[in-house]
Amino acid sequence: MVDELAHIRTSDDLRCYVHEILCGHENLVGEQFALQVVTLTQLGERCGLQFLLRGPRSVRLGAVWASEKNQLYFYDARGERFRKESLTQRVIFETEAA
Repeated sequence: MVDELAHIRTSDDLRCYVHEILCGHENLVGEQFALQVVTLTQLGERCGLQFLLRGPRSVRLGAVWASEKNQLYFYDARGERFRKESLTQRVIFETEAA
């Protein structure tokens, strides 16, 4: 699992990883379900990202990346957390790289 997390360096890497985990948890075909990403802010500063995947039959899966702790929290269709991971590297956003 640590090797999987080591490759996450950009926000796009993070999005792809979260999409893969959420689809795998419910055995969904990733190409058929898009992942919505919402930036979370606190006092005007980005503090994380919220991910939402809407599957068939009103299934909703989610994940939250907390930037301060650099952790990912995954939630199933009932809203219960099923996985928590600490990222090994800080996520770089495209606006920061420029």
